[in-house]
Amino acid sequence: MSGQDISVREMANALRALAMDAVEAAQSGHPGMPMGMADVATVLFKNHLRFDSAAPDWPDRDRLVLSAGHGSMLLYGLLHLTGYEGMPLEALKNFRQLHSPAAGHPEYGEAPGIETTTGPLGQGVANAVGMAIAESALRARFGDKLVDHRTWVIAGDGCLMEGVSQEAITLAGHLKLNRLIVIWDDNNISIDGPLSLTDSTNQRARFEASGWATFEVDGHDPDAVDAVLAKAAASDRPVLIAARTIIGFGADKKAGTSAAHGAPLGAEEIAAARETLNWPYAPFDFPEAIAQAWRATAERGATARAAWSERFNALPAPERIAFARDMAGEVKTEIIAALSDHAAKLAADKPAMATRAASGAAIAAFHDLAPSVMGGSADLTGSNNTIVKGEPIFSADNPSGRYIHYGVREHAMAAAMNGMALHGGVIPFGGTFLVFSDYNRPSIRLAALMGVRVIHVGTHDSIGLGEDGPTHQPVEHLAALRAIPNLCVFRPCDAVETAECWSLALQRADGPSLLALSRQKTPGLRDDASSNLSANGAYELATAEGGPAQATIFATGTEVALAMNARESLQKAGAPTRVVSAPCLELFAALPAADREAIIGDAPVRVAIEAGVRQGWDMLLRPQDGFIGMTGFGASAPASALYPHFGITADAVVNAVRERLAEAVQRA
Repeated sequence: MSGQDISVREMANALRALAMDAVEAAQSGHPGMPMGMADVATVLFKNHLRFDSAAPDWPDRDRLVLSAGHGSMLLYGLLHLTGYEGMPLEALKNFRQLHSPAAGHPEYGEAPGIETTTGPLGQGVANAVGMAIAESALRARFGDKLVDHRTWVIAGDGCLMEGVSQEAITLAGHLKLNRLIVIWDDNNISIDGPLSLTDSTNQRARFEASGWATFEVDGHDPDAVDAVLAKAAASDRPVLIAARTIIGFGADKKAGTSAAHGAPLGAEEIAAARETLNWPYAPFDFPEAIAQAWRATAERGATARAAWSERFNALPAPERIAFARDMAGEVKTEIIAALSDHAAKLAADKPAMATRAASGAAIAAFHDLAPSVMGGSADLTGSNNTIVKGEPIFSADNPSGRYIHYGVREHAMAAAMNGMALHGGVIPFGGTFLVFSDYNRPSIRLAALMGVRVIHVGTHDSIGLGEDGPTHQPVEHLAALRAIPNLCVFRPCDAVETAECWSLALQRADGPSLLALSRQKTPGLRDDASSNLSANGAYELATAEGGPAQATIFATGTEVALAMNARESLQKAGAPTRVVSAPCLELFAALPAADREAIIGDAPVRVAIEAGVRQGWDMLLRPQDGFIGMTGFGASAPASALYPHFGITADAVVNAVRERLAEAVQRA
């Protein structure tokens, strides 16, 4: 028997067997979803998904997002059977084991073909919206000869129940992202039991109300699935396909029940399933004819990729260079030079301005040089200062616009930006109030885990926002964000540092960044921008004069000005004092130990000031050192009243230094 004689059901049964066997070998995992969606996935790969397993980074490939990440063995089986080198059979045999690319949930970067990290349900749906945005924007810029692909999603009931999905689908419907197709595994089962325990939503009506086209299909009828996928690809709107499936399809007693969802089927049930599916082969084994049939699915994509390469190579050199540069995520040296020149002018002029306004000026300084950078805001454009005057808006009618009005959808904005970055060709940034990082934190964490470049602009970064009160005043947020590994949190003290931090964020290709920016004005403090001092994370802004330093004051953001005022008072009182500005504690922590020690210095007294909680300052402060900041929530009042009310003042710093100097004298 040759590969041409193999039916869709036989090909799908290979996926089912691999899922059963891998989960059983690991004694951990979710076999039910891969077994239920195997027919749909087989038809998708065989007839519709455009991919080339020999060139997994082909820019014009279709993107497949497994939003229902718990069903990861479906994706791993597909990647193995279609010939992706990063997913050998040995990896499947070591499913969920240390160092295996077949992790419990798909992890971006572990193997080619894994387009995003999923597992937290709903994230993949929102990532896919971002991928579809990136595809639309790049097609408008480079034309459909280079960019002409779709984003496919396999989602489960849990993905559609998570709140982020509502934000994402309404955004996608509004933008009419017709290259986006979500296939919903409509199996009516959740971990706790029948879906009726928790949900009675008419999902098709919900999506249709948000501007989507919807279809329904028997997920175990290959011909019907083939027809509906073709219809979806021709839609002028994003599409939801409700694929009615049986979870654990083929299992003897557990099919159609929650028992097939999140645990191994067991040897007896697997043996019965092999009988039902007519699969008499040993674990992890299948006939060569089935292997040939799966390998043949990649041939269609290989032909399409070859044709694409011919079109690409025929382009004028400047177009080829621009496309390749942007897909690689390269930041032109001219952009960094423009920000350096901008910083130099600011150092000469020393303007007093809110750092959110300074951020807007920095964006304007590099904007025209960076067509791959796309900005946006969650309905706070004027407050976040994230748009350049006259910037065209990205919309269904104008996909060439470079600014997205996300609406009040912080979580979807952050997740969509992850998708844009993962797609390639786009460097996304988006703004909201820093306090609302609580809404987009799950997506920020996943960006950090994946190591993708996404830039978050968080304005109104402290009690300094004033009258909106404690609901809007970040207190614990800097500490909470700094706790996320591989996230750089920048809190610049003035316009020069703001320009430097933007430069660093744009150049940081292996992880996300967040700029925490003030509502209130702060004076210009830097008079030299000949080098990017913020790159060290912390640096000496003012030296001690009149003798060895008796105290070092550490500060970030708007509190650096207070530290400078405190230093002036201490210097006049005969206590030589230095000030260290620390715009990014993560970059400081990455310095060699000797460099960190040199910046910290050997002054006997250390005090830090920041309008937030103390957590996260341990690398600079010892237990005996002082911290001037917040210990509780803020209050509704003008910023000028709040800072003295909460004791965040230059006088408080002076007193903290004097107390510790006096204690040092007594100990001596």
